[in-house]
Amino acid sequence: MTVVEPAEGLRLDLPDEPAEMRDALRDALLAGTDWRDGFSDDVCVGVWLWERWRPALEPVGMDREAFVDVVISYRRELWLWLMGERLWGQCVSGLAGRVARRLPVS
Repeated sequence: MTVVEPAEGLRLDLPDEPAEMRDALRDALLAGTDWRDGFSDDVCVGVWLWERWRPALEPVGMDREAFVDVVISYRRELWLWLMGERLWGQCVSGLAGRVARRLPVS
């Protein structure tokens, strides 16, 4: 597993690509589901990543709601990943940077 340090003192593991989730979300999108729905419920990429990044993010002041808001604002890039236009590593690294830029100021 790769680690990224998007901000001083913040280390986030970059998990392996959730291929089953990607395929299920992509299939739902191609079937006509509103693509915004896949990023705001309990099976979304944001909630999945929150479970992995929570131990690093909570101590620096980011809660689940704020994190999911960042993911929702990043959904265009996630959509590109789902459609095969972005690699998982590119997508999740970019999201880590966006999360770091939105950490509460201490």
